Amino acid sequence: MIRISQLANSVKPSATIAAGTKARQLKAAGIKVLDFSLGEPDFNTPEHICAAAEKAAAGGNTHYTPTAGTAEVKAAICKWYKSFHGLECAPENVIVSNGAKHSIHNALAATVGPGDEVIIPTPYWVSYSDLVSMTGATPVLVNSTPESGFKMSPEQLRAHTTPRTRMLMLNSPCNPTGTVYSRAELEALVDALSNTDAAILSDEIYEQLTYGDAKPTCVATLRPWLKDRTITISGASKSYAMTGWRMGWAVAPVAVVKAMDTIQSQETSCPSSVSQAALVAALTGPQDCVTEMRTEFAARRELTLGLLKQIPDVKLPAPEGAFYAFFDVSAYFKKTFSGTAVADSLSFCATLLEQAHVNLVPGSAFGAEGFVRMSFATNRETIEAGLSKLKQWLATAK
Repeated sequence: MIRISQLANSVKPSATIAAGTKARQLKAAGIKVLDFSLGEPDFNTPEHICAAAEKAAAGGNTHYTPTAGTAEVKAAICKWYKSFHGLECAPENVIVSNGAKHSIHNALAATVGPGDEVIIPTPYWVSYSDLVSMTGATPVLVNSTPESGFKMSPEQLRAHTTPRTRMLMLNSPCNPTGTVYSRAELEALVDALSNTDAAILSDEIYEQLTYGDAKPTCVATLRPWLKDRTITISGASKSYAMTGWRMGWAVAPVAVVKAMDTIQSQETSCPSSVSQAALVAALTGPQDCVTEMRTEFAARRELTLGLLKQIPDVKLPAPEGAFYAFFDVSAYFKKTFSGTAVADSLSFCATLLEQAHVNLVPGSAFGAEGFVRMSFATNRETIEAGLSKLKQWLATAK
């Protein structure tokens, strides 16, 4: 019998993927499920991006590329950062990987290890803590609250910083809360680390999806010294509806990129050549597609907020970015639904899916018990039907 490794046994399955898998199982059994679990735009990849991929494949661009990405795609990323954020970076500061999650993994593997601590504000994306733990480093979770807008304060950051602190992980706009830190708030946070040697990993993958007055900020632009201490992560999945193309990247100091390149060369070799050609088209081609998606997501956000506010005892901080509603359902804990007791967010979501066929993700997976996450990256009819069913199901609580 083959023994399973300690590493494999220590890693938890992704809660969002697990929720999606359960929903697909019910769908396969002929049950209609209203699924709000996965953070995936329901739009197809824009035509000009697909056309670039087809041209690349037809032209024989189907071979290995340099491990860190082609010269063309790295140049496109540098040009995009200069245009969108005013950040100057060179091709040697860029590495392209198989999705932003892969970029985060490689960045952590290249910079932290046993004995190190990585500070993560909660709520946080489900994979952060496990990706840190896989390196042997220790995730240090810092709780934020709805009252603070789910934002970690500089005082909290200082209180959790120790001589072992090697990195701070930030995510703005945030998955799962939709929180967007202002530029001033981020400046206060990074200044709290100015007298340390801690690095910052800034996951900015939702940067093109903000609403109202909220604006995205590239952390590396905040202070001159941050370019040497920041790893910026982003990707094409959310803004360009390219989840399946697996295109993520990191912008970082040259030494970090070289280390990530070495790790990636042993893990996956290069990212997909055809996907890289598509990414060049995404970053350098027409941006109307991003505007159209953001406008539709903004309308879905308003619809979602309006419907959730009609449900008794549901508390909802309004998201300023991304495409998630993260709301408090703890008032329904210790109640029963058709004879099934609900004790926490996990049992809440499991019972909701089983009985009402509405699929949400438990807040416990994001380090925030009492909450659930709903993705509104789906059509308005589904949102209306799903929240109507949720409201009806909650009304049966005893």
